[in-house]
Amino acid sequence: MYIIVVGGGKVGYYLTKTLVNEGYEVFLVEKNPVKVQIYRDRFGAIVMQGDGAEVATLAAAGAGRADVVIAVTGDDEDNLVICQVARERFGVRRTIARVNNPKNEELFRRLGIDVIVSQTNVILSLIEQQIPERPFVHLLALRHADLAIVEAKVAAESPVVNQPIWQLPLPPEAIITAIIRRGELIIPTGQTVIEPGDELIIVTKQQREAELRELLCAPATT
Repeated sequence: MYIIVVGGGKVGYYLTKTLVNEGYEVFLVEKNPVKVQIYRDRFGAIVMQGDGAEVATLAAAGAGRADVVIAVTGDDEDNLVICQVARERFGVRRTIARVNNPKNEELFRRLGIDVIVSQTNVILSLIEQQIPERPFVHLLALRHADLAIVEAKVAAESPVVNQPIWQLPLPPEAIITAIIRRGELIIPTGQTVIEPGDELIIVTKQQREAELRELLCAPATT
């Protein structure tokens, strides 16, 4: 697999280092000549100075045979252009873009970027996962069909407690893919009975998250 990384900041540097160590064929493109010289001393000839948003630069980097182009510059506009040029001009099958401003995520999705990585949202998710009293955490947004992966801790008073999965009034676009129970991973079936404190990993439509939160984490009404 041939991977082009555009952007030699901390993210690009450590990404390149990791991919090289894992045996991938990698090429790093960076604008700053000082960084390029430093990286060439460390990585050798797989580093090139240039503007990855320019067609000529991507061509020189071998985008015509690249399997993946990853744009991780500090500029969202550049990252978007890099991915679009890679896909439309060179036919790269997989594009990955770093998004520095979460407000730009929807634009990136609409314009066809395959994978969007928002550092802000990743950090927020990590923080949420470290707060014990948070019963419902958005883990990951998936590009296809506005899907999301969420984690929900079942409240003791929830109406789903002691009910098998097949009887749960889940939204039609929600599927329980895993249960973490007392530290053990369970791959559920329709017959699996929900217990208080179960941590459910659910794939769902993003617009159904509020409905799931109310069902799984709120006390039953009397």
